[in-house]
Amino acid sequence: MSLVELRNVSKIYHLGGEEIRALDNVSLDIESGEFISIIGPSGSGKSTLMHILGCLDSPTSGTIKLDGTMIQGASPRELARIRNRKIGFVFQFFNLLPKLNVLQNVELPMVYSGVSARERHERAVAALKMVDLENRSKHRPSQLSGGQQQRVAIARALVNSPKIIFADEPTGNLDTNTGEAILQLFCKLSREGSTVILVTHDPEIAAVTPRRIEIRDGKIAEKVDARLAGLDRVARTF
Repeated sequence: MSLVELRNVSKIYHLGGEEIRALDNVSLDIESGEFISIIGPSGSGKSTLMHILGCLDSPTSGTIKLDGTMIQGASPRELARIRNRKIGFVFQFFNLLPKLNVLQNVELPMVYSGVSARERHERAVAALKMVDLENRSKHRPSQLSGGQQQRVAIARALVNSPKIIFADEPTGNLDTNTGEAILQLFCKLSREGSTVILVTHDPEIAAVTPRRIEIRDGKIAEKVDARLAGLDRVARTF
């Protein structure tokens, strides 16, 4: 059984009497441990696909199964519970809370899960060690570089041991060298068994993943399942 199964999924919006098919009859399987990029130009439907895969939105039609659970038609509360327990998100703009320190930001998903304070602390420290930031745990986000803030966001995404990690343009606000370091970290997480999906418009970023899914006009235009040379190039530098 695949970790994620989409069958004939469509997402339709109605604007001014016009029907907009953001996704059009998409079927897709994602296996546990895969490292995938979803690529496409602005307006292609890639963000809509990520939102549906990440339980941030529901399809107009079709079925979705995540880790054996059918999730289409779930209530907002049920979707929130699934997101908290099974999915980790990393965004372009980090989405860290400025009034909290690094450790507190990483602890947040566990607060919503009802984890005890002691366990939250232990797991947050362990997650920060994974991204080499345990020595910055008391800093505020404003005291960190962009690359460090993104590493905090990755630690936060990992702290609940999610089934799948989504990274939406994770290097978009970073310089080239820092962006490559973040991609190397995702390569490392993939080698250690995490399921990672990068959402990007940049072919060079997509080239680091063994599998690429290209979205155009709401449809899957191309799948590349062979291992690309770019993955080996980036992975060797980590």
